[in-house]
Amino acid sequence: MRSPFVLIVLLVLAVAVVGVLAIGAFPPSVEPRPVERVLPNDRFQTR
Repeated sequence: MRSPFVLIVLLVLAVAVVGVLAIGAFPPSVEPRPVERVLPNDRFQTR
């Protein structure tokens, strides 16, 4: 008979594998957003 520790570790690994497969099969939707770029402000610099 296996020890309870090994059984718990195998259960956690199985749940992790199922979770990764579920995320891979049904990825969460991502909303497209425009890219906001920071432009350098040359107007207010001293010369």
